[in-house]
Amino acid sequence: MINNNKELDELRAEFDKFVHEKCMTDESGSCDKDDQDRGDAVDDEPYPAFVDELQKKLLAPALSGVYLSRIDIKRVAEGVDESLPIKERDKMIKALFRHTTKRDYLRRTFDEFNKHMNGRILIYTELSDAFPLSKEIFASHIAKVKKTQKMFDQIVADYEEMEPTFDPMMI
Repeated sequence: MINNNKELDELRAEFDKFVHEKCMTDESGSCDKDDQDRGDAVDDEPYPAFVDELQKKLLAPALSGVYLSRIDIKRVAEGVDESLPIKERDKMIKALFRHTTKRDYLRRTFDEFNKHMNGRILIYTELSDAFPLSKEIFASHIAKVKKTQKMFDQIVADYEEMEPTFDPMMI
């Protein structure tokens, strides 16, 4: 029993030494940093102004007519040669549009969303044909999807491209 206590004390002392050394080599001198907080620092980067409104309408099935899962958003990103980690859906949307500077990128991304949404329209159509009493419900969802797709077109039409060399003071 005495031997176990001695080993436990040695282990505790070794751990305390490790923690102390780690804190001293940290730039801030603090050991309270949480790994999750460091990973979310990227999420605090600025993103285009339209993203907040897009998130509200795109991620709410009651507004967009479809539920876009994390996997759907990841597949959209892969369709435009982007790599997104799977996180919360709103963070994934922000990350997808964070570095948008070209209208072409925006158009390609919305085209990928349209592919997924058109797939849902096909499913809704098949279900409404198979279950005629539900036709009204699915017609409502299809109308919302079409409205969301028109919103995509409007965002692309209103988007002003920014070149990295633009001086914001000269605009």
